[in-house]
Parts: sequence; C-alpha cells; structure tokens
Amino acid sequence: MADTFSSATATPMVRALGVRKRFGSNEVLKGIDLTVQQGEVLCLLGPSGSGKSTFLRCINHLETINGGRIYVGDTLIGYVERGGVLHEMHPGEIALQRKNIGMVFQRFNLFPHLTALENVIEAPVGVSGLSKTEATSKALALLERVGLSDRANHYPSQLSGGQQQRVAIARALAMEPQLMLFDEPTSALDPELVGDVLAVMKDLAKSGMTMIVVTHEIGFAREVADTVVFMDGGVVVEAGSPSQVIENPQHERTKSFLRSVL
Repeated sequence: MADTFSSATATPMVRALGVRKRFGSNEVLKGIDLTVQQGEVLCLLGPSGSGKSTFLRCINHLETINGGRIYVGDTLIGYVERGGVLHEMHPGEIALQRKNIGMVFQRFNLFPHLTALENVIEAPVGVSGLSKTEATSKALALLERVGLSDRANHYPSQLSGGQQQRVAIARALAMEPQLMLFDEPTSALDPELVGDVLAVMKDLAKSGMTMIVVTHEIGFAREVADTVVFMDGGVVVEAGSPSQVIENPQHERTKSFLRSVL
C-alpha cells in the first residue's frame, strides 16, 4: 500500500460520503457528506454533542465508521473494499495512512518526560526513520516557526498551555502531513493564550496547508475559513462561505447557535 496520498490537482483532499457513526444505540453521525479541496481551510461549528469531533476522529480512523466512506486523496481511509464490503485494515497499514494526516487535540497530549524538542523529533525518528541529526534540525526550524525556539529544552510542565499547544502543532507538522486536523485546539486554554495559537494556525493556512478545524472561535472562522460547516444532531445543517453561514445564516438552528456564542 502506498503511504502517500494522491496529489492530482483534480482530486479533493478529503471526501466524506454518507459517513455514519454510532455508539451503542446513539447515532452520532447520520450520513455526513463533505468535500475539502487541497489548500482549503474548513471550519466545523456546532453545539457540543453535534458530532464535530467524532467526525474529525473518523477522518484518520481514530474512530471506526458504521457506514459510508472517507477518502483522503484517492486513498480509502481505514478499510479495504472487497465486493462492496468494507474490511478494516491492519493497524500497521492504518498507521502508515496516518503519517500524512497531522492532528492537534484539545488536550496537548505531549510526552511529559520529553522536552519540547524531543517531543517534536519522536515520530520522525521512530516512525519515519530520520536520523536524529536531521530530525533535530527540522524540529528546531518548526519550533522557531511556532515562536518557541527559546523553549526547545523545556519540559511540558515548564510551558504554558498555549506553548504546549504550539509544540503539539510543531510535532504534527514534523511528519510533513498533507492534511491537518484541529479538534478545538484553543478550548482548554486561558483566554490570553488563545491568540498565540490562532496566529500559528493562521500562518499555516496562509502557507497553503489543507486544514479542518473544529472550533468555537467564530472570529477565526470568519477570518481564515474558506468554508464554514454548521453541524447539529449528527447532520450538516448548513455549509458555505463565512459570509454566508456566519453573516447570513439561513437555518434557524444556525441562527440560534450563533446568537448564543457571539
């Protein structure tokens, strides 16, 4: 199996086709159809429990799906299809697919016993087989990019929440992903620390990185997103440009949500 995704210009970066997910009797995703083009920034908005984070986790197969298909490039994620039936792939094959999908979580998930630099080089050395010298050089450049070159030898406990999240972004970028997923990356931060993380994400968007961002930061979505998707109750209620969805929502559920957060 190839471990890189197609980069053909006409191929969307992400295609979700009729994606369903349930936990027991609770159907959390009820047939999600979404397309994300290469270089596009898509922001997912919606109330807690609407299925946003679950959908994001399905894209890199941290959650299995119960129906539908998810493609990144031309690659079907997490499954092999035989005779119209999906068969889940071996964990090692799924791990190869994930190399090309960076993910930043609400909680920073850094290794507490490793410095910022060591956290960033862990996967390139351990997974991609880079030499420690080459990985360190790239990691230092990434830490500089996220404004933390002076914190390379600090442990997570010595960093603020915002600094830890920026290390987490650098760590995801170290694998040179073609797609970045952000699951409410600022929701665990003190308000005064949010701006630094959003600034890094804005810079990443300007560089042409394809990004799917679950967020409650309406200002960020308004400024950075190419497409805003409002989800509620496991379905896509409304999708369009920020000016359409945020400034001129058509559905009452979207209007009610925006009134509550703005």
